[in-house]
Formats: sequence, structure tokens, C-alpha cells
Amino acid sequence: MPFLNFESRHFSEAEIAAVNDALQNLHTALAGKLASLTPEERQQYGSINEQNKLLVNKVNDYKNNAPQLSSPDVDWEEFGKDHNSRSFLESVINSLMELSRGLENAKVLHDWDNYQASLIDYQYSVYRNDSGSTGFHTKVEEIKQFFSRTGGSKTSGDPTPPTE
Repeated sequence: MPFLNFESRHFSEAEIAAVNDALQNLHTALAGKLASLTPEERQQYGSINEQNKLLVNKVNDYKNNAPQLSSPDVDWEEFGKDHNSRSFLESVINSLMELSRGLENAKVLHDWDNYQASLIDYQYSVYRNDSGSTGFHTKVEEIKQFFSRTGGSKTSGDPTPPTE
């Protein structure tokens, strides 16, 4: 028998509401700060690579530690705000990516549980249909379409489960 209910950490209604509220608050807090770039604009502005990030950080260090060596042609107040915003956004993105990975992994486990339970239910339905129980024929026929038939040794009641 397959291992069932691998993921049993379910959300209560209160937890679902709290997560939805937190997401709405995040959307509200970020509403005026998000940017929408076209693919062309993303390519034009791109993302500075690691070498260029080192350059920006080094210039920032010089501005903070030896301001007399900084160009008067740069709006240093704006530079500092951009640098702080960029650092903050990177931190938020990393946190959101970590949350996203955890959510995706939890979803995979819930999907696995549902899939295993569905296979058991299908096997039960095939058994009941083969024993002549009323009402199972249509269910078996409708579910059977989700299984591929590979190889010649399988019987009609034992289709190959789909692979992911």
C-alpha cells in the first residue's frame, strides 16, 4: 500500500484568511513601487551583473567613506536612495523566493497525497465494477482516459498510471 497523507499540515479558515490578508497588505504596500517593463525595456536596462554590482558597491563605499573623492556631477542623494531601495528589494525578493519554494514544496506533497488517494479510489472502482456493482462502470470509463496504455502485457483493468 502506498504511503498516504504524507503532507498533513492543512490550513484552517483563520490561517487562510490571515495569509490572504497579509498578501493583500503586501500588494497595498508595494502598489506604488512596482515597475512594469516590456521585454524590450528589460533587455535595455537589464540586470547589472555581479561585476557591475561590485563596482556600484565600491563607488558607494567611497562616497560614504571618502566623499571628497566623489564626482560633483552625480546626484548622491538619489544614488543613496536608489542603492538603499535596491538592497531592500533584493532582501524582499530573497524572502519571497524562500517562501515560494516552501509553498511549492508543500503543494507538491499535497498533490502527491491527492494522486495516491486517487489511484486507490480508481483501483477500488475497477474492483467494484469488475464484481458487477452498480454505478461504477461510468466512473471507471471516465477515469480510465487519464491512464496511458503502454506495452502489451497489461490487462484492460490495469492501465499504466501517468508519470509526472
